[in-house]
Amino acid sequence: MASSLFFRRFCCLHSATFPSSSSSSSSVFSKKKPLVFLGSPQVSTTVLDALFNASFAADAAFEVAAIVTQPPSRRDRGRKMMPSPVAQYALDKGFSSDLILTPEKAGEDKFLSTLKALQPELCITAAYGNILPTKFLNIPALGTVNIHPSLLPLYRGAAPVQRALQDGVKETGVSLAFTVRALDAGPVIAFEKFEVDEQIKAPDLLALLFLEGSKLLIRELPSILDGSAEKKAQPQDESKATNAPKIAPDEAWLSFDQEAYVLHNKVRAFAGWPGTRAKVVVADDKSGCHNILEFKIITTRVGINYSSQETQADEICFVKDALVFPCEGRTTLEVLEVQLPGKKVVSAGAFWNGMQGKRLKKFDETKHFSHVSV
Repeated sequence: MASSLFFRRFCCLHSATFPSSSSSSSSVFSKKKPLVFLGSPQVSTTVLDALFNASFAADAAFEVAAIVTQPPSRRDRGRKMMPSPVAQYALDKGFSSDLILTPEKAGEDKFLSTLKALQPELCITAAYGNILPTKFLNIPALGTVNIHPSLLPLYRGAAPVQRALQDGVKETGVSLAFTVRALDAGPVIAFEKFEVDEQIKAPDLLALLFLEGSKLLIRELPSILDGSAEKKAQPQDESKATNAPKIAPDEAWLSFDQEAYVLHNKVRAFAGWPGTRAKVVVADDKSGCHNILEFKIITTRVGINYSSQETQADEICFVKDALVFPCEGRTTLEVLEVQLPGKKVVSAGAFWNGMQGKRLKKFDETKHFSHVSV
């Protein structure tokens, strides 16, 4: 089994879009260390690209021997079975499909047997999306290193960027850490800090952190490969550890009985998926009808505090370029973009014009209205 995989790796590295056959041939029979990359979503391709580029250098100390990613899944409107973004990226680069492994779970015996046959010196993970069991972690000689988009031990878990934005942090970062069985608790090799813009959304911040994380990885790889990183890596302070649990779809709803900055941070944090949703009451003074309208809130900013009388505190108005929602503590949330069900994202101005003079009020859970489609 080991010899057949070795031969496959040798043959597959002769891909037309990879370096010339002479450099590939010498890499297989030289002292280049085999590295296995694990990642799945689009942001992970940034890290894989950096590894590919570094491995093609004449003096590279490693080669990407295999890629592990999530199995194909149904995506997009056609619901066709499609490879993960990482798998598709690797295929587009000419990486052999034989060396792209897609186990349902990383603890499967067949997968672990295949991984052992590859004899990896090091595994690199970047948003892989599967728990790595001890049997996996025991295989790579130099261990497994993870790129985690937070300043560990802060925000350990599945949604570090989203939870950090939800908390309104002013500073975050990316950490390079050895993987242990405890979640995101391994010794930290290196980290980089970044200030957080008050308008940046989770997808953009996540992309930025993985881009910087890929640079950090390439910078630290020599010390990881020669074993010195293990000696310099610092254990995490468990007393400062915080969790970043996976986001549930029902967290998407906004409640305007919270202060505006809390809602603004939630909109930024949940951008992309699951998004943030709100209900408003549409009042038609001509017909006397009051209906509920549901939509996604896409982009916001924190407005100025209002001083209206309490009787007007539920009224939603349009000022300049924003729908202005009164919130707790006399704060206001300015909504700049919205999306109605099944429709494209539109500006607050376009949405307001579509109301054709109807009034908007905050939704009160204690009252019952009919739903309306606009």
